[in-house]
Amino acid sequence: MGLITRRKFVANASALAAGSVFAGISHTAFADSKPQIYFPTAPRDRVAVASYPFRAYINAPGNRDRDPKLLGMDLKDFAAEVVKKFNVHNIEPLSRHFSSLENDYLAQFREALRSADAKAVDIAVDGDHSFYDRDLAARKQAITHAKEFVDVAVQIRCPSIRVHISRANDSSPDVQRTAESLRDVVGYASSKNVVVNLENDDLMSEDAFFVVKVIEAVNHPFLHTLPDFANSMMTGNADFNYRAVVAMFRHAYCICHVKDGEVDDNGKRFNIDMQKTFGILKASGYHGYCSMEFDAPGDPYAPTAALVEQTLRYLA
Repeated sequence: MGLITRRKFVANASALAAGSVFAGISHTAFADSKPQIYFPTAPRDRVAVASYPFRAYINAPGNRDRDPKLLGMDLKDFAAEVVKKFNVHNIEPLSRHFSSLENDYLAQFREALRSADAKAVDIAVDGDHSFYDRDLAARKQAITHAKEFVDVAVQIRCPSIRVHISRANDSSPDVQRTAESLRDVVGYASSKNVVVNLENDDLMSEDAFFVVKVIEAVNHPFLHTLPDFANSMMTGNADFNYRAVVAMFRHAYCICHVKDGEVDDNGKRFNIDMQKTFGILKASGYHGYCSMEFDAPGDPYAPTAALVEQTLRYLA
């Protein structure tokens, strides 16, 4: 996702009580230990496809980008579409793309994943309230929203979520307030064995180096970065972008966003060097998933297929 911000229920305790095991997750890890996610080593098995590039096709009450001229699908059918079109068995759904957060719908979603032989490897959670707002009530709303999607992750057997640090109208980004809010979120998430990730998305509220300061301030094994290959290139400064990617991968664990460039609101495209960026990924020792997040106008299918093929080559 690019420069501009784009962004109830209780967890089903019976599933955990029955000893259910998330896809690729060991339930031996809890609040004070490190996350234990099994990462595949085969390049194709490390690839995921985000639902965000396909937002024009997703039918959901919270999806503001649906194009009614296009044949739509429910998010629970997205995994089967990804398997069919890209031969990829991992998805990264966007929070606004869920038709419902009710238990019945999430059970259907989980069954659809099983039927497609697929899994959700991260939920990209957008929100309208800021973790650093001066207003405590607003911060609490951001915290509550993030915790709701921790519970969604538990329901659909997803090992991590990416929370969005929204802009605040009354404050510039504040490390202390953001860290305080995220300690609450991560404390809850770690008790459910769900990793929380922060992305270098919005250049103001999620500047890569601000994100790193927050991660280091919280200093919790369940809080990590989600490096995006090109969001920081929206500054127009290639050197800044690659320094940002290096900084983000130092704290990455389970998910990153692969793209070959970004397009700003005026249609200007900013390209990146894929070989150099994958070199940064490999040099960092990163072993997590690579989620395809094509982000430019037009049909996302062919560009996503191209990103998959490039990723397979660079991971080989």
